Amino acid sequence: METLITTAAIALLIALGTRLIHRLNAQHDARIAAHHFGDPFPAIHRPPGHSHPTPTEQAAHRRRTGTWP
Repeated sequence: METLITTAAIALLIALGTRLIHRLNAQHDARIAAHHFGDPFPAIHRPPGHSHPTPTEQAAHRRRTGTWP
């Protein structure tokens, strides 16, 4: 009888844990869907001349340190 009760208790705990994880994942997915990652920040402006360098500017500032075989 104790084995049956223990088995039922373990099965119930597994079911509750599965339900909790499912609800947490759904909440996390909703939070991600509500956040727009690519939106620019209109209030943040860089002063002239302080923008991120373009790839061509980055390549111009690189030094050759050796030769590649």
